[in-house]
Amino acid sequence: MTQAAYRYAIYLSPSGPLDTFGKHWLGRDADTGAMLPPPTGQPAAPPEWIKAPAHYGLHATLKPPFRLADGANGAMIDAAARDLARRQTPFDAPLALRALRGFVAWTLADGGSPPMQALADACVLAFDPLRAPPSAQELARRAPDQLSDEERRMLDAWGYPYVFGTFVFHITLTGMLDAASQRAAIAQLEAASGKLLQDPLHVDRISVFVQPAAGEDFVVARHYGFDDSITDGAGAAYLGA
Repeated sequence: MTQAAYRYAIYLSPSGPLDTFGKHWLGRDADTGAMLPPPTGQPAAPPEWIKAPAHYGLHATLKPPFRLADGANGAMIDAAARDLARRQTPFDAPLALRALRGFVAWTLADGGSPPMQALADACVLAFDPLRAPPSAQELARRAPDQLSDEERRMLDAWGYPYVFGTFVFHITLTGMLDAASQRAAIAQLEAASGKLLQDPLHVDRISVFVQPAAGEDFVVARHYGFDDSITDGAGAAYLGA
């Protein structure tokens, strides 16, 4: 019987130059788990900037990390991902570099994207039957007393405050920073990667990431192309297929 990972997540993992730069910026390749040097010709980001996002790997959240429900297994995650991906159509989404809720991220340049919203909504719905309810400790980490009423309703219903009407697409590039550090991070990222944002993000796959055990870094289990292609990552064994 295939061993389950501690947690599973459905992410949008960029490809191409954004993926290469982002992995080197964070210092870790979630596809392999290998540590990486800074982007060519650039200084390393301060460890306190990148420690948190490096733990999760370069990604945008579509369905946040969750433990498996009773009776669910990795093969069911794999089947749901295959089915969802093959029903999607590729699209482009222009990005911009911004501060968001205290951290720095690549976000949607135009503020919203109906195809991105539809993809995120579909992921929340498709995988929710496989999600165990969050524990009291997991809910407390979301600081529910600091959420809006709608965010709290989403947390209670879906285990995460930022879904459906509160969803904001973002590829996280730093952890929580004070205002001065946010400005410094934006300046360094603009100088190093600004030209990459001249081309839109091409969205043609979703990815399952896994956290093998509590406290361990997340790694890619599998990328699912909208053309039915499959690419395995370091955590593929946790999908049992």
